[in-house]
Amino acid sequence: MTTLVLIAKETIPGRVKTRLHPHLTMEEAALIADAAIADTLDALSALRPTRRVLLFDGRQVPPGFDDWEIMPQVEGGLDERLGAMFDACDGPTVLIGMDTPQVSPEDLAPVMEPWPDGVDAWFGPANDGGFWALAMAEPDGDMVRGVPMSRSDTGAHQLLRLESRGLGVRMLPALVDADTIDDAREIAVVAPFTRFAGALRAFDRVPVH
Repeated sequence: MTTLVLIAKETIPGRVKTRLHPHLTMEEAALIADAAIADTLDALSALRPTRRVLLFDGRQVPPGFDDWEIMPQVEGGLDERLGAMFDACDGPTVLIGMDTPQVSPEDLAPVMEPWPDGVDAWFGPANDGGFWALAMAEPDGDMVRGVPMSRSDTGAHQLLRLESRGLGVRMLPALVDADTIDDAREIAVVAPFTRFAGALRAFDRVPVH
């Protein structure tokens, strides 16, 4: 049994992708976030987990999640929210964020296959020092709670937490998080046929080639 979890928030202007402003308006940034979620959903739809969970912050669930279980995010910091989710899951659990629309099924293929002996976790580092994916064979919220989030050293702290607790960790490919306008442009170059890239081409004042 494998649980696949996508964490996302409602794409309300002024609440998502705010670092794309002032290059984009808040409304355009929210539409960029919509596109990122849709692209990520496309990639995840090619996988075959036993359970699909949208760990969601908001009221209006995005289109396409009719056959997903909706798990509301608990109150507290991101570490608390992720910890509560992992505690609510059994068996191999794979968490992915909504900020890497260039992700492909191949990027996540290793975690959807039988894990090699000695591998207890998979870790996908992001360019901003965080992580875009985290998987545990035996999910435990204490592996995340207390890790400082949204910092340039978040990934280093999270990886150290896993390894210091004796888990064998394998790495997934490093990906760019769509945090800044430069990140968004880089993603649009490597994944030009995504909805994300199309939306950016429509809104960005600097053409993406």
